Amino acid sequence: MTTGRTTVRARDLGIVIGDGTPGPYNAITDVTGVRVGHTTLVHGDGPRVVGAGPVRTGVTVVLPHEGSAFDEPVYASYHWLNGNGEITGLAYLAEFGILGSPIGLTNTASVGTVRDALVEIEVASLAKGRYAWSLTVVGETWDGTLNDIDGQHVWPEHVRTAYAAASGGPVAEGAVGGGTGMICHGFKGGIGTASRVLQEQHGGYTVGVLVQANHGSRRRLTVNGVRVGPSFADVPIPVSPAPEGAGSIIGIIATDAPLLPHQCRRLAQRAGLGVARTGGAGENSSGDGFLCFSTANRELPANTVDADPPLTYQVTVLADEHIDPLFYAVIEATEEAIVNALVAGETMTGADGVTAHGLDGERLAALLRNS
Repeated sequence: MTTGRTTVRARDLGIVIGDGTPGPYNAITDVTGVRVGHTTLVHGDGPRVVGAGPVRTGVTVVLPHEGSAFDEPVYASYHWLNGNGEITGLAYLAEFGILGSPIGLTNTASVGTVRDALVEIEVASLAKGRYAWSLTVVGETWDGTLNDIDGQHVWPEHVRTAYAAASGGPVAEGAVGGGTGMICHGFKGGIGTASRVLQEQHGGYTVGVLVQANHGSRRRLTVNGVRVGPSFADVPIPVSPAPEGAGSIIGIIATDAPLLPHQCRRLAQRAGLGVARTGGAGENSSGDGFLCFSTANRELPANTVDADPPLTYQVTVLADEHIDPLFYAVIEATEEAIVNALVAGETMTGADGVTAHGLDGERLAALLRNS
């Protein structure tokens, strides 16, 4: 099933992260043209039976602009804080600095299914006689504590549904899409998003971040510089075969600032600082990967085999000396996106009766007020 539900967010509770200005939706979709779609799969209860459930998973699709990402690629790059994870298509990104596909987010065992389905969507979108070049980008985090992950319950039809549902405006957060079965800092985690709009003297650019948060230890959880995790010692941590701090976070950063690939990589690096501000440490068993794309310079050659590019083309580039405000925007938006994922994550019981408790946002807000 799909969901477009909205939930309580950090700012609804009076929790303001940093001093930057959010966009109208405080979401990655504040970057003009960026769209997000989810398919959420929740069914079954009781003991885990591989292939039967219980199912607590899904897929999220991020479209970089309102056109076809296959015909209109954008500059992009990535950074790994810790590489115990997977994002497909990174060899091409590293070599050419080009994102020429939608971005899929799902669970570890379903990366191949999502990748193949996005290739099918690309092939179907091209006019007859044209040929696709499909090095599709799909990231993952492991939802095997709550979900029958080995049952591979994400199917191509779920990817097509998420792709078709992708839209601008408010973004559903928490236990939706690829974030459905995720756990963050010992609480229910999932999808979170936030944005920042730079002041006019810095270009007025927008930066948006979307995370699939499935990382971090309870004792290290920090919000606005206050270590709040130990104050929730009475809330049980889900029983898991993984060690404390195990898990992963995938972050997608979008901006309309005119950046070259090396500058996108520098923004992607700064997302790791937002993770650190919430107590994440890139532990040995965590896969922490961040991808940044710029929606400026939309006249790049098509990402297809039959592209006929000109000999040269011109692009607009932000001077590196003016990039610091974008760094600060990424750090703040990443921190707030993680907090939004936490306060949106409602208590969920999954496979084998394991329960991931939602973080009580009102209680968190009170702790911060009294700190």
